[in-house]
Amino acid sequence: MTQKWKKLLIGTVTGFANGLFGSGGGTIVVPAMERFLQVEEHKAHATAIAVILPLSILSLAIYLWKTGLGQVWPIALWASAGGLAGGVVGAKLLNEVSGIWLHRIFGAFMLAAAVRMIL
Repeated sequence: MTQKWKKLLIGTVTGFANGLFGSGGGTIVVPAMERFLQVEEHKAHATAIAVILPLSILSLAIYLWKTGLGQVWPIALWASAGGLAGGVVGAKLLNEVSGIWLHRIFGAFMLAAAVRMIL
């Protein structure tokens, strides 16, 4: 399979997960870019942000169309404020963390999310 088709498939699966679950595309796109496209860990995490942003905007538009503005904005605005602050700190720390620790931290978050979802 060519790189172009791999990228398209990874994007399709990521978009599906992001649209269906409201998030979670990063848990698919990061490992997929590392494994199938041989993208270095730090670049995979950074690229995931660029991939997830348009997917999230599209998902938001569809959710707003289905649910209405009143139900979403009070939560989204406050969560976004915290997300912006966390995003700045996380982006600055990304280059300070080694690839192996980046994998461990990412894996720990994925395991914690999986346990939380099962319970």
